[in-house]
Amino acid sequence: MHWIALRPSPDAAAAPSEPVLVDASTALAWWALRFTPLVARVGDALVMEVSASERLFGGRNALLGQIFESNMPLAQVEYAQGATSLIAIAALRVHPCRYPQALSSGVGGANTLRAVLPDALPVHTLAAAHEHLPTLARLGVRTWGQLRALPRGGVVRRFGAPVVDALDRAYGQRPEVYPWLALPDVFDAPLELAASVDSAPALLFGARRLLTQLLVWLRARQAGVLALELLWELDARRANTRHVDAHHQGGQQGRLELRTAEATQDMAHLQRILGEQLARVTLPAPVLYLRLRSLQTQPLGGESHSLLPEDVRKGDSLHQTLERLAARLGAHSVQCATPQADHRPERMQRWQPWRADTARKESKIAMKSGATGAFSTRARGQKDSEVESAVLPAADLYPTWLLPVPQRLMVRQSIPHYHGELTLLAGPQRLETGWLEGEPALRDYYIARSPQAGLVWVYRERLAAHTEATSGPSNPGALSWFLHGLFA
Repeated sequence: MHWIALRPSPDAAAAPSEPVLVDASTALAWWALRFTPLVARVGDALVMEVSASERLFGGRNALLGQIFESNMPLAQVEYAQGATSLIAIAALRVHPCRYPQALSSGVGGANTLRAVLPDALPVHTLAAAHEHLPTLARLGVRTWGQLRALPRGGVVRRFGAPVVDALDRAYGQRPEVYPWLALPDVFDAPLELAASVDSAPALLFGARRLLTQLLVWLRARQAGVLALELLWELDARRANTRHVDAHHQGGQQGRLELRTAEATQDMAHLQRILGEQLARVTLPAPVLYLRLRSLQTQPLGGESHSLLPEDVRKGDSLHQTLERLAARLGAHSVQCATPQADHRPERMQRWQPWRADTARKESKIAMKSGATGAFSTRARGQKDSEVESAVLPAADLYPTWLLPVPQRLMVRQSIPHYHGELTLLAGPQRLETGWLEGEPALRDYYIARSPQAGLVWVYRERLAAHTEATSGPSNPGALSWFLHGLFA
């Protein structure tokens, strides 16, 4: 068994550039759960049993290196080690090591285990003997060894059974059982501001502290956040009930929701988005309390990094850039296309404001054409080799740019014209749909070449041809041709 006792040092305030955690003990406990599930609070100390985790981290030295050389949630932490939790706690109270000074000086570091003899530990470091210290002092008992040397029966009669039980647990003769700590399923952290805040952007300083706690919680759960909300409580004595906006529908409380397209632990990115949104909020009254709560999280998988410099991504990713633009310009200013279950090109997608949660959903709509294939139509002057090379899959027939409304083309001698006579290169791609909506579309799509406009996407209405065939002699010039798209 190998126990480590931790506690925030009395001067555990962070540097001025770093946020100070609201509850240092809670943040330290969440951080310790990254290394072992056996973490418990004992008085003002935090104990963790790490022997079962040594093999997972590659041995004791490697595990201690991970613990004492990784980023702790506090700038100053005192720690000690021992064979039992009570020995570690006693050593912490007598001669603690301090992180990170002990690492930089090489004393008490990850690979150095100070030998602690339990017999030489002062008796006042045993919590069960605190109320009996005056009597023990009159008896001349100063150390654990001297107390343990007394007759057990007399100790039980004079001081009670808890003292003997504590000695047995301290020397490893009884198992150490504690109410083990566990991470909450939902992150929910409050913060009382030191002074009332009148400006919404000034709330970012307090929110930064809560984001630091959120990062510790996410790392302990090996998860990333997808959605979270920031709540603030207004001063009821100075609340202006006439000023109620979308963020203060309740009057006395405000709420701001953040969503990301990908699960993330990047608190800097969340802080930037939060700052953009707070800049557009007007507070009707000063704020006294903040609360940050996670709405949706997702486990993070492993990520493989490349050693090649050209594979290293620089700057923000696409979804981070879109999230920042939406937060700064408004959701209506960033549009995205949503696939629709319709084969008509003009109805295959719908543009709507971009949202992070909708960007995560994978479309289950099959974007397939109604035609099973395409074959070429020989135009005037084409050779057989040119016709064979013009055969294209149906998926390749869609153009880069689609016209909002199809443009009717002029037809001369059964040949459509658009900035000159069009030469049909590939098609037809047949489309028959829209019967249920009462707007049937019977079209034959072609890729054509215009002398001036280049490659274009045109179609011929088959419904008009069908009407002409059933009503009488057809007029070739009456066939309806339309321009529907352009190829870049």
